[in-house]
This record gives sequence, C-alpha cells and structure tokens, in this order.
Amino acid sequence: MNPDVEKPRRRSIRLREYDYTQVGAYFITAVACGRTALFGEIAGDEARLNEFGRIVERSWADLPEHYLGVQCDAFVVMPNHIHGIIVLGEPIVGTGLKPAPTPRHGLPEIVRALKTFSARRINEMRHTPAMPVWQRNYYEHIIRSDGELLRVREYILNNPLEWENDRENPSQPVNFKPVGAAETWQV
Repeated sequence: MNPDVEKPRRRSIRLREYDYTQVGAYFITAVACGRTALFGEIAGDEARLNEFGRIVERSWADLPEHYLGVQCDAFVVMPNHIHGIIVLGEPIVGTGLKPAPTPRHGLPEIVRALKTFSARRINEMRHTPAMPVWQRNYYEHIIRSDGELLRVREYILNNPLEWENDRENPSQPVNFKPVGAAETWQV
C-alpha cells in the first residue's frame, strides 16, 4: 500500500459532544465477526449457549470486577450477537480519610474490554490467536428514562423468542427488516 495515500477515516457512530463516562444506563449490541453463529443456537424460545457463548456470558458478569462503578443489567447472548445494559455509576472506593483518585471509565473502554476479554479466551480455546471474534464497533443507545429502561430490559429478555424475525438471524434475507422487531424498545 502506498504510504502517501491516506486511508479513509471511519465515521464515528457515537454522539458528538456526549461524555460516555456519564452516570447512566446504556443499551449495547455487539455482533460476531461475519455474523457467524459462534455462540450457540436458539432452540424453541431459549438461547442454548456453547462454550464460546458461556465465555461471553462470564466476561460480561466479570465487568464489575474490573471497573468500579459499573453494573451489568439485563443481558442475552444470541447465536451471533449480544444485547446488554451497562449502568455506569459513581465509583465507590475504600472508606479511608483520603481515597485515591479513581478514573471513571467510559462506555467505549468497557465494551472494548468485554470484547477483548471474551475474544482472547475464545481464541485460546480454539487455538486461533488473534483471529477476529467480534465485528468492529458496536451499537449503543443512551437510556433516558425508567420507562425506557423497562422496555429495553423486556426487549433483551424476549430476544430469543424473536429469533425467527431477527435481522441478525442468518436465515433471514439480507434486506429483511421485520416490522417493529428491533424498534419495539425505542421511545
């Protein structure tokens, strides 16, 4: 590749001027590389995770151990993607007189960690170092009310029931978009 030719810059899908370290709840979706059904299958109305899916589940559950002030809310591992709610709160540190300054990690750092931790473990298991597990980037939505939080939780928990109509389902036509399926949680 010619070093004088500039690579096209990827456009950020994050909101400009928004501080993603702010306290709040965030709905995220991350998709497996190539939309491959890497994490298991849907049988009836439930997700049946394979070993890779269980690694993703454990990586999700471990996030609060790595990041102070992070809570993991509703979460589902689908065959080729995940949905979850990450809640960023104030980091709580020791009760000494002078607590050490605690950095607040933002949503991009936390999602990066989830994808990195799980990919590393999956690649160790399948003996494929550095092979991509996740697509670049992820989708996020800032949850702005208690009502919206309840709707997003319901959407996540019911996601396996909607697999037949899910646009991430590889058996769907490329341009298939079911009416109201992915948008049911939006205000």
